[in-house]
Amino acid sequence: MVTSRQIVRQKAIELLEKAPDGIRFSDLVRAIEAECPDIPRGTIAGSLQDWDKGEPEKVYKPARGLFRHTRFREEVAPAKEDVPPAGTQAPSEESFYEPFAEWLVRELEECTKAIPLGRNKFKDKWGTPDVIGIREPRKSDIIKPPTEIVSAEVKLDTANVITAFGQACSYKLFSHKSYLVIPSDSPEEDLARVDALCRIFGIGLILFDRRKPESPNFEIRVRAAKHEPDMFYANKYLRFVEEDLFR
Repeated sequence: MVTSRQIVRQKAIELLEKAPDGIRFSDLVRAIEAECPDIPRGTIAGSLQDWDKGEPEKVYKPARGLFRHTRFREEVAPAKEDVPPAGTQAPSEESFYEPFAEWLVRELEECTKAIPLGRNKFKDKWGTPDVIGIREPRKSDIIKPPTEIVSAEVKLDTANVITAFGQACSYKLFSHKSYLVIPSDSPEEDLARVDALCRIFGIGLILFDRRKPESPNFEIRVRAAKHEPDMFYANKYLRFVEEDLFR
């Protein structure tokens, strides 16, 4: 006699065979629940608990909470590309700099002033932040905190998430806080690993909708940890933006 557990796992296998990127645990439970309404949700969830350990030849977990069929283990899911309608132009990475600078100030309140930067403003092989900001004490502050520098790397191409993480790490040399800003539709496995790395290294992680520069819907996933930068490099690089950032 076929058990509910066997039915659930067989259905899960069928679903995973059609999903090269894998399926999140909660999404998998909902999908099976829709196709097998006679099986209680709790039974479905319980049947998938540690499933990857029971059938390692069929399923594995490339990241926390993500199931993937082993047939896709050696494949790297291609980065998703938005093909703009005929006659239109895809948004540029630079078009997100100003909205994120404003979001840093208005929404996240990490800065009292932030400006888009990018290109090679710092004239250095270590790179230039796409957005840089400062947090200075306000007149209303009873205890005046010291000035803080906040830098951010914005990446539109989901295929270069790891490179972008390295750049965000390098900004800690001269910044109190550093943020990595990447598309929310980045490959799930990449997102999970970058999330873990950001928590280890104290880098902030922000997700956004890369299709809408006018309304990117920035969402914080990991808040940046504050640390003390090397003041030699902080002063060296801030001289390039002193008039724009501190006036």
